[in-house]
Amino acid sequence: MSSGFDPIRRHRLSDQVSAQIQGRIASGELRSGDKLPPERELAESFGVSRGAVREALRNLERTGLVALQAGARGGAFIGQGDPNLIGDSFRNLYQLGSVSLDELTEARLWLASTVVRIACARATEQDLARLTANVDEAERLLAAGRYDDKIDVHIEFHNLLARTTRNAVMVMLMGALMELMRDFAHAAGGERNDLTIKSRRRLLEALHQRDADAAVAAMTGHLESLRERYRERAIRPPG
Repeated sequence: MSSGFDPIRRHRLSDQVSAQIQGRIASGELRSGDKLPPERELAESFGVSRGAVREALRNLERTGLVALQAGARGGAFIGQGDPNLIGDSFRNLYQLGSVSLDELTEARLWLASTVVRIACARATEQDLARLTANVDEAERLLAAGRYDDKIDVHIEFHNLLARTTRNAVMVMLMGALMELMRDFAHAAGGERNDLTIKSRRRLLEALHQRDADAAVAAMTGHLESLRERYRERAIRPPG
């Protein structure tokens, strides 16, 4: 780094240390993979104890901004961020009662509808081939009676669909919601029928034809039925 950090002069020293490191990341001076100086050097630069630096680094690690590695070549490195934290936040909000199942499933429906419309415009033949392979795999798992495994394949379908948008934010939002939906789906148990697979085949046909209205209809019809299923069972995801 080009220069030392500013000495900390206020309370909550670890928060002030975190704020300065975050500022360097925001400015682009620190980038993913960069290694921070050892704790002792950081403490001297900030004018605080090593304990305050250690607490700050642990707080930043929880946010995904810093990765702490042990060993001779270890230390504190600027991280790449952790999209899973979004999913953890959704799960915590649901378990705390800050958001309801209806709100989560409604948001999922809105997001999925938007993703499907974008997919109709942007999905490549390779994207569609991956989606088709996913549905084929789900069909094989159903035939083999591997219902719980089929759940995870169905979840991945939504993530594959989101990737066709070529938009990192949409991918992260879908991934976060689907991790929470995975909890609901496993709690409900894997379906013993092929209704989801039939719905996916209709969706794929509409995607191939670039028929956004038909694709959205196929997706929303399926998600509405799932919303009713979860509501009837009053399922809570495991803590």
